Amino acid sequence: MNLTMSVPTHTPVLLAETIEALAVQPGGRYIDCTIGAGGHGIAILYHSSPGGQLLGIDADPEAIKVAKARLEAYSSSTLLINENFANLKAICIKYNFLPVHGILFDLGLSSLQVNGGGRGFSFQHDAPLDMRLSPSQEVTAADIVNISSEAELAGLIRTFGEESHSRGIAHYIVRQRPIKTTLQLTQTIEQAIGGRRGRIHPATKTFQALRIAVNQELEHLQSALEQAIELLGFGGRLVVISYHSLEDRIVKRFMHQEASGEKACLRLINKKVITPSLAEVELNPRSRSAKLRAAERITEPDEQFASG
Repeated sequence: MNLTMSVPTHTPVLLAETIEALAVQPGGRYIDCTIGAGGHGIAILYHSSPGGQLLGIDADPEAIKVAKARLEAYSSSTLLINENFANLKAICIKYNFLPVHGILFDLGLSSLQVNGGGRGFSFQHDAPLDMRLSPSQEVTAADIVNISSEAELAGLIRTFGEESHSRGIAHYIVRQRPIKTTLQLTQTIEQAIGGRRGRIHPATKTFQALRIAVNQELEHLQSALEQAIELLGFGGRLVVISYHSLEDRIVKRFMHQEASGEKACLRLINKKVITPSLAEVELNPRSRSAKLRAAERITEPDEQFASG
């Protein structure tokens, strides 16, 4: 199987590096906490055959549909669950999927979400200002944009988007409300900043901030990482691909914390973060900000998770 293969709707990021970091082996049991279009998942199943098992989780029901079709050849070895990975431990207990040999988090938006155009994740498509990963979530980006105070908006955009123009953007948003579509929001941000500046679109950081807030991404990531350690068997691997500094900071701090001191339960696999090659970035520009960190469990799991 060619690990650098390009799929029409999805190009997995750092695919070869992910399989190596997970140390995928025949008969292994693995979890892809963000199954998306199934690009990493199908490679895991291929390399864990014969006898490998994959639990694929995604909050987005559309992703589950696509992954199911993509992984059809491995249907007897695959369990796909439409849930948020914040509930990782409960899912594994419910389906008796533990302990595991490896857990993967690919934290970026999938190409399905970015290119789908109808859910408001991208400023490149005009769509309702939604940004929910799951339609069952109550709060949308439009709710936050139109209900929050100017100070609240500025703080959110500064904290989750690391946007230096947060106060100006928040001021313009409040002046232009109600804002119901991605195009309206993008135009408002461009007015606030004064058009394009730098190598990224002026709306990039604000859209990131709203998406993080709507989906509580940072809180869910921290919780899921803590749960992941409990589910790994001895020698099991934890691999995380992040795409912005807020995520990477959480992952780096967590792994280093769990790999230090007398009670350390992890060993860092790559002390230096792994990033895409120039060739991969040329092939898939969206991979340019990806960072992969990996660690191995060096202690035995709790007795309740020791057999499954």
